[in-house]
Amino acid sequence: MYNFLLPDEYVNSVLDITPEKLLQQGIRGIITDLDNTLVEWDRADATDELVNWFESMREAGISIIIASNNNEERVRHFAEPHGIPFIHRAKKPLGGAYYAALVQLRLRRHEVVMIGDQLLTDVMGAKRQKLYTFLVRPVAQSDGLVTKFNRFVERRVFNDLKRKGMKTW
Repeated sequence: MYNFLLPDEYVNSVLDITPEKLLQQGIRGIITDLDNTLVEWDRADATDELVNWFESMREAGISIIIASNNNEERVRHFAEPHGIPFIHRAKKPLGGAYYAALVQLRLRRHEVVMIGDQLLTDVMGAKRQKLYTFLVRPVAQSDGLVTKFNRFVERRVFNDLKRKGMKTW
């Protein structure tokens, strides 16, 4: 029932995902959400730790692209200083942004992972495109209005999974 909502892995932070782990899996590209995945939804710039993470991926030959449902100004301000391509107003969980990201990365599905903080947008959309998924704990405890609804649904899904003895965090 939850096939499209179950991530392949749960991690506490993107910083827990190492280039070594990805390379062992044959991964050469990352599609990542921005808000509450990389930084808080109301933080404009990357932290020093995140900049180091970007650099470690780049040094390992792993490309990164941001796919965000947010507006162009927000995503551009965050991504451009780090030379990271991006897709704004991605309309996740629809598949267009994932396909566009694969084309920009010039990689195949089995070479790319999706990293995000929401089941209903990031994980569902990526699973429908047959991408490997990492669900990270949201960076911030607060959310925008639409995300608050998604979190309500997520809590119900997680509670149901726990009752069924399935792994979450």
